[in-house]
Amino acid sequence: MIANHKGEIPFLILLFPFVLGIGLAINFPSPQYINSLLVLGVVISLIFIALNFTYTQLSVYKNRWIGGFLLAIILLLSGYISVINNNELNNQKHFSKVQAQYLVVKINSEPVFKNGWLRFTVTVEQTVNNDKHTAATGTLLITLKDIAPDLAYGDELLIPAKYSPVNPPFNPAEFNYKQYLANQNIYYQQFLFAKQYSVLAKGKGNELISYSLHKRRVLVEKLKRSMHDTSAIAVASTLILGYKADLSDDVLQAYSKTGTIHVLSVSGAHVAVVYILLTFALGFLNRFKYGKLLKALIIITFIWYYAMLTGFSPAVCRAAVMISVVVIGKTYSRYINLLNIMAASAMGLLFYNPLYIVDVGFQLSYLAVFGLIVLQPIVYKWHKFKNKWADKLWSASSVSIAAQVITFPLSAFYFHQFPVYFLISNLFIVIPTEIIMYSGIFLLLLPQIPFVSNGLAWVLENSILAMNRFLTWIEHLPYASISKIWLTTAEYLLLYVIIISLFYFLYDKKKWLIKLALTCVLIFSVSMCIEKINAWRSNNIAWLTLNKHKAIVFKNGSATVVLTDLKDTSKTYRYSVQPYLDSCRISNIRLLPLNKNINIPWMAKQGGLVQFFNKRVLLLNSQVIDNELSQKLSADYIYITGNPHTQLEAINSNFAYRLLVMDGSNSDAYIDKLKGEAINNNIKFKVLKRNISLITVSN
Repeated sequence: MIANHKGEIPFLILLFPFVLGIGLAINFPSPQYINSLLVLGVVISLIFIALNFTYTQLSVYKNRWIGGFLLAIILLLSGYISVINNNELNNQKHFSKVQAQYLVVKINSEPVFKNGWLRFTVTVEQTVNNDKHTAATGTLLITLKDIAPDLAYGDELLIPAKYSPVNPPFNPAEFNYKQYLANQNIYYQQFLFAKQYSVLAKGKGNELISYSLHKRRVLVEKLKRSMHDTSAIAVASTLILGYKADLSDDVLQAYSKTGTIHVLSVSGAHVAVVYILLTFALGFLNRFKYGKLLKALIIITFIWYYAMLTGFSPAVCRAAVMISVVVIGKTYSRYINLLNIMAASAMGLLFYNPLYIVDVGFQLSYLAVFGLIVLQPIVYKWHKFKNKWADKLWSASSVSIAAQVITFPLSAFYFHQFPVYFLISNLFIVIPTEIIMYSGIFLLLLPQIPFVSNGLAWVLENSILAMNRFLTWIEHLPYASISKIWLTTAEYLLLYVIIISLFYFLYDKKKWLIKLALTCVLIFSVSMCIEKINAWRSNNIAWLTLNKHKAIVFKNGSATVVLTDLKDTSKTYRYSVQPYLDSCRISNIRLLPLNKNINIPWMAKQGGLVQFFNKRVLLLNSQVIDNELSQKLSADYIYITGNPHTQLEAINSNFAYRLLVMDGSNSDAYIDKLKGEAINNNIKFKVLKRNISLITVSN
């Protein structure tokens, strides 16, 4: 299934302790012990070397496990230490540890202009304080509001040192953008406007990366000149060159819901297309004495050149490494274990950047390749077809099934959905994708030849449009995707145990494997049932943090009423409200503006007064309370929104309440004033602006 003996897959065996060390460092970082760990690593390495020199004299061969154990410890320590050293915050020269008025920075990524904002990352080179320049390190995310910024990779800028930490997710189940950036060693961000920065120098970046980005921009512009439909141009730029800046959310959604999102990520399949094209074009070299060697050198050079154009993403680098080794092996007629090559490429990339391990693309890419190497042969053997074309169709289907099965738990964990018609979608796009890749490559490589270039552009554009239309049709079919799949870490790991046990059983027929799989299925089912029952039985109020917007979620089991000023199609709603509703497994959602009344068995709203089971909420918006009521009105919560400018004294004289809640639509000055008065009067309060949301239980 994997190898005839472990000697075929040494890198796979060595990868496990190294990855374990990386995982331990990510979850339990202890930079204060780094020097002790380094000393320990050196000592164990010296012992390991000494044992190798005295292998016969000390009869180490009688206890072979000693060498393997020591090597595993060395790799585990290496993984742990590499993560600690990779973390920029552990560097004493990090810009956040030095007081500064200005920062000298260099743009280290391609600036992307979208929705009026230019986003890019910079490397901090110097801090400036009272005209004193000090060397510094660290990466900073810049978001710039400018009409027509003429900035590019490698430009040096002088900016004010007014950065701030990246905000954590404020609402339950919201995408953790802070963690996402931290996995790229970005912990601070800064918003700039025109004239807040100065360009000190141009073109100071790495020449190879500058050339790569420039060449890619030239090729993207050629696609724009040759084609007409903007969505087709965006897909072509993404699929062929890995340029995603122009890709729309609608197109992304269509590919995501049909299980074909991998097409829009330049990876092994795309590199394989380039490899097949080069192998065919250079086949004539096999007739010459050193033709095979020359062919191998040309193919490897072009493969890595293509990897450079697409930005050296982990998936492309993995494919480039694997194909390079395969080419070398075939040139010298050597046997190659693909699983060992995969592990070797993973280890090489993780030595370069251990945080690749938490990159979703890295994880899905390697899992998919593992599925193709290990699971696809098992799936293919399920059926035998005598008809050649039926066999080819089943072979393609087995590839899709193996890749989807092995990546399902992880994709469900991250993206919370499963594409039901993935097999149909993936089978359909095989031919269009190859047509797009080949026509696109020839269009970009060949000079502008009127009839030839126009013909290639027409084929490229119409192939993409046909593929988009088909996937959009699939997306809107009944039950096209199963959504609202929310798995815990333990649950998705259980799914992997189930999948691996079942496939191993199909390969080896050992009974204990099927028993293990069934036991895990039982545990997984019980866990899911408990979560669902708890969700059905719980009733609560969630006060969400939405900056200048507002949203209060009244949840009764699987039904909810959301009081909000947002539409369910807005980006803020989809990003901050919908994930919480999905994670609660809510199927019945009613959206109401704050001025709308409602009367249902478990909730009533009249004006600004809301009764939810045994809890009463009073909504205070733009109205100002001037007159004192004849009798105090009781409420559990008072929700202040829209800057009513009501004095806390007036609120206290008219209402008896337990908690004061202030949302982000109120001004900072008004919030600070109410906070001060609440503290002086020993009143409990919760500020939602730039703070984690509040969930209160009703019963």
